[in-house]
Amino acid sequence: MCCGGIIGMGESVRDRAGMLQVLASFDPHPEGVPINGLVAVAGTPLADRTPVDTLEFVRMVATARVLMPKSRVRLSAGRSKLGRDAQILCFLAGANSFFYGEKLLVTRNAELDDDLALLAALGLKRVNAPSVAPIC
Repeated sequence: MCCGGIIGMGESVRDRAGMLQVLASFDPHPEGVPINGLVAVAGTPLADRTPVDTLEFVRMVATARVLMPKSRVRLSAGRSKLGRDAQILCFLAGANSFFYGEKLLVTRNAELDDDLALLAALGLKRVNAPSVAPIC
């Protein structure tokens, strides 16, 4: 099972903790736990939302890792808005996977060359074909 959430939609820190608490209550824990940052798209009701603070995003990843030690904590939508250094912090905090490919549902994703450079900086290797985004 793959189950995660989107942060940055106006929720409180308590709401975020509650989401992770629910996921951690599953037996077994979800195989994949994508942590998504809202991608504010023009013309939508959440278009004017302020992006999630980088350290809040990193804390979300770290908390997911502590609560679900065997799950794949995945960086997903919004990660390219974080920037390279913030994504590296997320991996140091416990992320161990990210979605890559041209598109994530309806928004663009990071460029493959940027993702390959990120993997190299982390000392990691890609585990699936570059043209197919991993599926939880």
